[in-house]
Amino acid sequence: MYDRRYPLITVMALFVPALLSAQWLETTIPVINGPFALAYNTVENRIYCINAGGYIYPESTVTVIDGATNSIVTTMVVGRDPWILLFNSANNKVYCANFGSNDVMVIDCVTNTVVDTIAVGIGPWGLVQNSTGSKVYCANCWSHSISVIDATVDTVIATVAVTGCQNMVYNPVNDKVYSTNAASNTVTVIDGAADTVIGIITLQNWPCGILYNPTNNAIYCANEYSASVTVIDGEADTIIAAVPVGDGPYPMTYNPLNHKVYVGNQYSGSVTIIDCATNTAIGTITTGSGPFALRYNAINNKVYCANRGGPGTPDSTVVVIDGASDAIVTIIGVGQAPRDLAWSPLQNRTYVANSDAASVSVIRDSVVGVDEYRRSIVDFTGLITTIIRGPLQLPEGRRCKVYDITGRVVEPSKIKPGIYFIEINGVVTQKVVKVR
Repeated sequence: MYDRRYPLITVMALFVPALLSAQWLETTIPVINGPFALAYNTVENRIYCINAGGYIYPESTVTVIDGATNSIVTTMVVGRDPWILLFNSANNKVYCANFGSNDVMVIDCVTNTVVDTIAVGIGPWGLVQNSTGSKVYCANCWSHSISVIDATVDTVIATVAVTGCQNMVYNPVNDKVYSTNAASNTVTVIDGAADTVIGIITLQNWPCGILYNPTNNAIYCANEYSASVTVIDGEADTIIAAVPVGDGPYPMTYNPLNHKVYVGNQYSGSVTIIDCATNTAIGTITTGSGPFALRYNAINNKVYCANRGGPGTPDSTVVVIDGASDAIVTIIGVGQAPRDLAWSPLQNRTYVANSDAASVSVIRDSVVGVDEYRRSIVDFTGLITTIIRGPLQLPEGRRCKVYDITGRVVEPSKIKPGIYFIEINGVVTQKVVKVR
């Protein structure tokens, strides 16, 4: 499938990829030891990077990078062993889960200072928010619980008992949270309104990675020790498929343009592609040792795969995959042991956290970002989500436009399942998820 916004680029890139739609290492930003996880702030166009510290730098910190200039704005001290970051566009705050100090720190993204510390369970590992940003869920790995945080006041309002939880996703269609429980080989389903457990789904061995597909309202769960991905129906919470993949699946990303899920197989050095229409594997790409993070670029329809390497097999590369053909476009050398990726659509940059190199690599794309070419999707954040199943109804007598997730104007009568944004009289007012 060709992208009609760039027909010439798409066709010519097949013959001269070095000149058109090319990706390259733009710069490397030195940070404090052990860059571990990244989050992109869509409101301020900034990247937040966890620095896990170490013997030389015993304090754990978060560095803030300006997305326009790639300069460091500030670095702040956080809790012990920070594990994951979550940006909440509803209140313009970043939440930092500190695994070693059993708390979540709240960073005000206007002042870039820690404004609150929330005590949670033991070993906070995963963070997810609901569609309105009014709640943040924190998975506490060692206390087998999920802390529910009211993001309007940043206090814990409920604690949900689970079994060995790690990663989570939110289902906006049915207002549910799904938590992987690797030790018990299950996924817990939580009602997002009542914050109570409404189901437990038994999967295969060691479910860890998890992804939500808004197009078919399905949850994809990577079973690390059984080389498979389980597909769960988001309406009925029943298993609809078990897809064989490579060895050690964990990271996943979704390509909404071609309706495919990409699965990183850590131990076999490959990425498996799943066709979400049939929920079957349609291809495997050899990428390199230890694919540990995947990120989809909606502007150029590419998938970025960070290869962390492994014992005796250092890799330290980012492989760029074409989302239409699933062919490798290029391989870019980055810092040692890349373990997370963040994408900035405004300048079309991908940021790479190099955990053993004390640096963040910046990959630039020759296809311009939304800030440089078309309607900026930075205006699309912090909106209330509406779920629709039939035709999209727009108000009469007003100037209305519909944008897809890449910022492209689409015909309202021809929209397919996916995420859209509604502009009325020049103002983006609503986010719509169309389901089948």
